[in-house]
Amino acid sequence: MKGFIACTLAYAPIYSKSNLDRDIHFSFTFDEETACIGAPILIEELKRRNIKDGICIVGEPTNMKIIDAHKGCYEYTTYFKGLAGHSSAPHRGVSAVEYASRYVNKLIELREKLKEREPKDSIFDPPHSTLSIGGIFGGIAHNVIADKCHINWETRPVVKEDGVFLNQEIDKFANEVLLPEMKKVFPNASIEKKIIGEIIGFDRDDKSDACEFISSLTGDNSRQVVSFGTEAGLYQEIGISTVVCGPGSIEQAHKIDEFIVLDELKKCIHLLDGIKNKSITN
Repeated sequence: MKGFIACTLAYAPIYSKSNLDRDIHFSFTFDEETACIGAPILIEELKRRNIKDGICIVGEPTNMKIIDAHKGCYEYTTYFKGLAGHSSAPHRGVSAVEYASRYVNKLIELREKLKEREPKDSIFDPPHSTLSIGGIFGGIAHNVIADKCHINWETRPVVKEDGVFLNQEIDKFANEVLLPEMKKVFPNASIEKKIIGEIIGFDRDDKSDACEFISSLTGDNSRQVVSFGTEAGLYQEIGISTVVCGPGSIEQAHKIDEFIVLDELKKCIHLLDGIKNKSITN
Protein backbone atom coordinates (compact mmCIF):
# COMPACT_ATOMS: atom_id res chain seq x y z
CA MET A 1 0.00 0.00 0.00
CA LYS A 2 2.86 2.38 0.74
CA GLY A 3 4.18 1.83 -2.78
CA PHE A 4 0.79 2.60 -4.31
CA ILE A 5 0.38 5.72 -2.17
CA ALA A 6 3.85 6.93 -3.17
CA CYS A 7 3.08 6.47 -6.86
CA THR A 8 -0.27 8.26 -6.68
CA LEU A 9 1.15 11.18 -4.73
CA ALA A 10 3.95 11.48 -7.26
CA TYR A 11 1.36 11.62 -10.03
CA ALA A 12 -0.97 14.13 -8.36
CA PRO A 13 0.84 17.20 -9.78
CA ILE A 14 0.83 15.62 -13.24
CA TYR A 15 -2.92 15.02 -13.11
CA SER A 16 -3.57 18.53 -11.81
CA LYS A 17 -1.76 20.06 -14.80
CA SER A 18 -3.50 17.84 -17.36
CA ASN A 19 -6.71 18.71 -19.20
CA LEU A 20 -8.75 15.80 -17.83
CA ASP A 21 -12.31 15.05 -18.84
CA ARG A 22 -13.13 13.37 -15.52
CA ASP A 23 -12.48 13.94 -11.83
CA ILE A 24 -9.78 11.83 -10.19
CA HIS A 25 -10.03 11.55 -6.41
CA PHE A 26 -7.29 10.28 -4.10
CA SER A 27 -8.64 8.87 -0.84
CA PHE A 28 -6.37 7.67 1.95
CA THR A 29 -8.14 5.96 4.86
CA PHE A 30 -6.85 4.97 8.28
CA ASP A 31 -6.96 1.76 10.34
CA GLU A 32 -7.32 -0.49 7.30
CA GLU A 33 -5.12 -3.21 8.81
CA THR A 34 -7.29 -3.85 11.86
CA ALA A 35 -10.91 -2.76 11.58
CA CYS A 36 -11.33 -0.51 8.52
CA ILE A 37 -12.65 2.27 10.74
CA GLY A 38 -11.65 4.96 8.24
CA ALA A 39 -13.42 3.64 5.16
CA PRO A 40 -17.00 3.99 6.47
CA ILE A 41 -16.27 7.64 7.31
CA LEU A 42 -15.08 8.17 3.74
CA ILE A 43 -18.16 6.40 2.39
CA GLU A 44 -20.44 8.74 4.33
CA GLU A 45 -18.58 11.67 2.77
CA LEU A 46 -18.99 10.16 -0.69
CA LYS A 47 -22.72 9.84 -0.07
CA ARG A 48 -22.88 13.45 1.16
CA ARG A 49 -21.21 14.62 -2.05
CA ASN A 50 -23.42 12.30 -4.12
CA ILE A 51 -20.37 10.51 -5.54
CA LYS A 52 -21.72 7.07 -6.43
CA ASP A 53 -20.59 6.42 -10.00
CA GLY A 54 -17.19 5.98 -11.53
CA ILE A 55 -14.44 3.50 -10.75
CA CYS A 56 -12.52 2.73 -7.58
CA ILE A 57 -9.00 1.27 -7.66
CA VAL A 58 -7.83 -0.18 -4.33
CA GLY A 59 -4.05 -0.30 -4.47
CA GLU A 60 -3.29 -3.40 -2.42
CA PRO A 61 -0.21 -5.43 -3.42
CA THR A 62 -1.31 -7.71 -6.28
CA ASN A 63 1.75 -7.60 -8.57
CA MET A 64 -0.41 -5.25 -10.69
CA LYS A 65 -2.77 -8.16 -11.41
CA ILE A 66 -6.55 -7.66 -11.36
CA ILE A 67 -8.22 -8.98 -8.21
CA ASP A 68 -12.00 -9.04 -8.47
CA ALA A 69 -13.01 -10.96 -5.33
CA HIS A 70 -11.91 -11.79 -1.79
CA LYS A 71 -13.36 -13.18 1.41
CA GLY A 72 -14.68 -11.08 4.26
CA CYS A 73 -12.62 -10.59 7.41
CA TYR A 74 -14.31 -10.46 10.83
CA GLU A 75 -12.08 -9.95 13.88
CA TYR A 76 -13.15 -10.30 17.53
CA THR A 77 -11.78 -10.29 21.07
CA THR A 78 -13.79 -12.17 23.70
CA TYR A 79 -13.22 -11.23 27.35
CA PHE A 80 -13.89 -13.56 30.30
CA LYS A 81 -14.26 -12.30 33.88
CA GLY A 82 -14.18 -14.91 36.61
CA LEU A 83 -13.31 -15.09 40.29
CA ALA A 84 -9.73 -15.39 41.56
CA GLY A 85 -8.76 -17.72 44.37
CA HIS A 86 -6.23 -20.25 45.55
CA SER A 87 -5.78 -23.21 43.24
CA SER A 88 -6.16 -25.62 46.17
CA ALA A 89 -9.88 -24.79 46.22
CA PRO A 90 -10.89 -24.53 42.55
CA HIS A 91 -14.59 -24.98 43.40
CA ARG A 92 -14.57 -21.62 45.20
CA GLY A 93 -13.36 -19.68 42.19
CA VAL A 94 -14.26 -19.28 38.52
CA SER A 95 -11.35 -19.83 36.18
CA ALA A 96 -11.62 -17.43 33.25
CA VAL A 97 -8.90 -19.43 31.49
CA GLU A 98 -10.82 -22.70 31.72
CA TYR A 99 -14.03 -21.18 30.37
CA ALA A 100 -12.07 -19.41 27.63
CA SER A 101 -10.56 -22.78 26.69
CA ARG A 102 -14.02 -24.29 26.34
CA TYR A 103 -14.99 -21.31 24.18
CA VAL A 104 -11.99 -21.95 21.93
CA ASN A 105 -12.88 -25.63 21.67
CA LYS A 106 -16.38 -24.61 20.53
CA LEU A 107 -14.90 -22.30 17.91
CA ILE A 108 -12.73 -25.14 16.61
CA GLU A 109 -15.83 -27.35 16.47
CA LEU A 110 -17.67 -24.65 14.51
CA ARG A 111 -14.68 -24.36 12.17
CA GLU A 112 -15.42 -27.89 11.02
CA LYS A 113 -19.04 -26.88 10.45
CA LEU A 114 -17.85 -24.06 8.21
CA LYS A 115 -16.06 -26.60 6.02
CA GLU A 116 -19.35 -28.46 5.60
CA ARG A 117 -20.99 -25.22 4.41
CA GLU A 118 -18.54 -24.82 1.49
CA PRO A 119 -20.36 -23.28 -1.49
CA LYS A 120 -20.46 -25.16 -4.77
CA ASP A 121 -17.94 -23.89 -7.33
CA SER A 122 -16.15 -21.75 -4.75
CA ILE A 123 -13.44 -19.58 -6.32
CA PHE A 124 -11.33 -19.32 -3.16
CA ASP A 125 -8.40 -21.23 -1.67
CA PRO A 126 -9.31 -22.71 0.72
CA PRO A 127 -12.82 -22.91 -0.77
CA HIS A 128 -14.66 -22.64 2.55
CA SER A 129 -14.92 -19.99 5.26
CA THR A 130 -12.01 -20.15 7.70
CA LEU A 131 -11.56 -19.49 11.42
CA SER A 132 -8.34 -18.83 13.30
CA ILE A 133 -7.44 -18.38 16.97
CA GLY A 134 -4.87 -15.57 17.19
CA GLY A 135 -4.09 -15.76 20.91
CA ILE A 136 -5.23 -16.64 24.43
CA PHE A 137 -4.11 -14.38 27.28
CA GLY A 138 -4.86 -14.94 30.96
CA GLY A 139 -3.64 -16.03 34.38
CA ILE A 140 -0.82 -14.82 36.61
CA ALA A 141 0.59 -17.90 38.41
CA HIS A 142 0.47 -21.67 38.69
CA ASN A 143 -1.38 -21.62 42.01
CA VAL A 144 -3.87 -18.79 41.34
CA ILE A 145 -7.29 -19.25 39.76
CA ALA A 146 -7.33 -16.89 36.80
CA ASP A 147 -10.01 -14.22 37.07
CA LYS A 148 -9.34 -12.70 33.64
CA CYS A 149 -8.70 -14.06 30.17
CA HIS A 150 -9.27 -12.89 26.63
CA ILE A 151 -9.13 -14.52 23.21
CA ASN A 152 -8.28 -12.93 19.87
CA TRP A 153 -9.92 -14.72 16.97
CA GLU A 154 -11.08 -14.11 13.43
CA THR A 155 -13.13 -15.63 10.64
CA ARG A 156 -12.94 -15.08 6.88
CA PRO A 157 -16.37 -15.90 5.48
CA VAL A 158 -16.87 -16.86 1.85
CA VAL A 159 -20.45 -15.60 2.14
CA LYS A 160 -22.06 -13.29 4.72
CA GLU A 161 -24.36 -16.08 5.91
CA ASP A 162 -21.37 -17.99 7.30
CA GLY A 163 -20.44 -15.03 9.48
CA VAL A 164 -24.00 -14.80 10.77
CA PHE A 165 -24.12 -18.55 11.46
CA LEU A 166 -20.82 -18.53 13.33
CA ASN A 167 -21.71 -15.56 15.53
CA GLN A 168 -25.14 -16.94 16.40
CA GLU A 169 -23.73 -20.32 17.40
CA ILE A 170 -20.82 -19.04 19.49
CA ASP A 171 -22.98 -16.41 21.23
CA LYS A 172 -25.59 -19.04 22.05
CA PHE A 173 -22.91 -21.31 23.54
CA ALA A 174 -21.43 -18.48 25.59
CA ASN A 175 -24.73 -17.12 26.93
CA GLU A 176 -26.69 -20.34 27.40
CA VAL A 177 -23.98 -22.80 28.45
CA LEU A 178 -20.83 -21.14 29.79
CA LEU A 179 -22.15 -18.01 31.48
CA PRO A 180 -24.86 -19.70 33.59
CA GLU A 181 -22.21 -22.10 34.95
CA MET A 182 -19.90 -19.20 35.82
CA LYS A 183 -22.67 -17.23 37.54
CA LYS A 184 -23.62 -20.15 39.78
CA VAL A 185 -20.36 -19.56 41.64
CA PHE A 186 -19.81 -15.86 40.92
CA PRO A 187 -22.89 -13.78 39.98
CA ASN A 188 -20.72 -10.98 38.58
CA ALA A 189 -18.99 -13.25 36.08
CA SER A 190 -19.18 -12.08 32.47
CA ILE A 191 -18.36 -12.94 28.87
CA GLU A 192 -18.07 -10.01 26.47
CA LYS A 193 -17.36 -10.33 22.75
CA LYS A 194 -15.95 -7.13 21.27
CA ILE A 195 -16.08 -6.51 17.53
CA ILE A 196 -12.66 -5.34 16.34
CA GLY A 197 -13.77 -5.16 12.73
CA GLU A 198 -16.26 -6.75 10.36
CA ILE A 199 -15.01 -6.20 6.83
CA ILE A 200 -17.41 -7.49 4.21
CA GLY A 201 -16.19 -9.57 1.30
CA PHE A 202 -15.59 -8.39 -2.25
CA ASP A 203 -17.87 -10.23 -4.68
CA ARG A 204 -17.04 -11.11 -8.27
CA ASP A 205 -18.95 -9.07 -10.83
CA ASP A 206 -19.00 -10.63 -14.30
CA LYS A 207 -19.54 -7.19 -15.87
CA SER A 208 -17.13 -4.94 -13.99
CA ASP A 209 -16.37 -1.52 -15.44
CA ALA A 210 -13.39 -1.23 -13.10
CA CYS A 211 -11.83 -4.52 -14.22
CA GLU A 212 -12.43 -3.74 -17.88
CA PHE A 213 -10.85 -0.31 -17.44
CA ILE A 214 -7.69 -1.75 -15.88
CA SER A 215 -7.56 -4.48 -18.54
CA SER A 216 -7.65 -1.84 -21.26
CA LEU A 217 -4.55 -0.25 -19.72
CA THR A 218 -2.51 -3.35 -18.89
CA GLY A 219 -3.63 -5.64 -21.70
CA ASP A 220 -4.19 -8.38 -19.12
CA ASN A 221 -7.71 -9.83 -19.17
CA SER A 222 -7.14 -12.35 -16.39
CA ARG A 223 -9.02 -12.17 -13.09
CA GLN A 224 -7.72 -13.51 -9.79
CA VAL A 225 -8.98 -13.81 -6.20
CA VAL A 226 -7.19 -13.52 -2.86
CA SER A 227 -7.96 -14.62 0.68
CA PHE A 228 -6.73 -11.46 2.40
CA GLY A 229 -9.17 -8.62 3.02
CA THR A 230 -9.38 -5.08 1.65
CA GLU A 231 -11.85 -2.19 1.70
CA ALA A 232 -13.06 -3.04 -1.82
CA GLY A 233 -16.33 -4.64 -0.71
CA LEU A 234 -17.33 -1.48 1.16
CA TYR A 235 -17.15 0.63 -2.01
CA GLN A 236 -18.79 -2.08 -4.08
CA GLU A 237 -21.66 -2.16 -1.58
CA ILE A 238 -22.59 1.48 -2.34
CA GLY A 239 -22.60 0.86 -6.09
CA ILE A 240 -19.10 1.94 -7.11
CA SER A 241 -17.44 -0.42 -9.58
CA THR A 242 -14.27 -1.53 -7.80
CA VAL A 243 -11.07 -3.41 -8.55
CA VAL A 244 -8.08 -4.33 -6.40
CA CYS A 245 -4.81 -3.72 -8.24
CA GLY A 246 -1.50 -2.41 -6.98
CA PRO A 247 2.28 -2.85 -7.00
CA GLY A 248 4.18 -5.36 -4.90
CA SER A 249 3.39 -8.80 -3.55
CA ILE A 250 1.49 -9.85 -0.45
CA GLU A 251 4.30 -12.39 0.04
CA GLN A 252 6.56 -9.52 1.14
CA ALA A 253 3.91 -7.92 3.38
CA HIS A 254 3.45 -8.28 7.16
CA LYS A 255 7.04 -9.41 7.63
CA ILE A 256 10.28 -8.00 9.01
CA ASP A 257 11.93 -5.81 6.36
CA GLU A 258 8.94 -5.44 4.07
CA PHE A 259 10.02 -4.41 0.59
CA ILE A 260 8.79 -3.67 -2.90
CA VAL A 261 10.85 -4.06 -6.05
CA LEU A 262 11.35 -1.05 -8.32
CA ASP A 263 9.90 -2.82 -11.34
CA GLU A 264 6.55 -3.02 -9.55
CA LEU A 265 6.60 0.74 -8.92
CA LYS A 266 7.40 1.31 -12.59
CA LYS A 267 4.40 -0.81 -13.61
CA CYS A 268 2.20 1.24 -11.30
CA ILE A 269 3.50 4.52 -12.76
CA HIS A 270 2.78 3.15 -16.24
CA LEU A 271 -0.80 2.40 -15.17
CA LEU A 272 -1.29 5.86 -13.71
CA ASP A 273 0.07 7.37 -16.92
CA GLY A 274 -2.44 5.31 -18.89
CA ILE A 275 -5.26 6.65 -16.72
CA LYS A 276 -4.09 10.17 -17.50
CA ASN A 277 -3.97 9.54 -21.23
CA LYS A 278 -7.45 7.99 -21.25
CA SER A 279 -8.79 10.95 -19.29
CA ILE A 280 -7.36 13.82 -21.37
CA THR A 281 -9.92 15.89 -23.23
CA ASN A 282 -9.24 15.89 -26.96
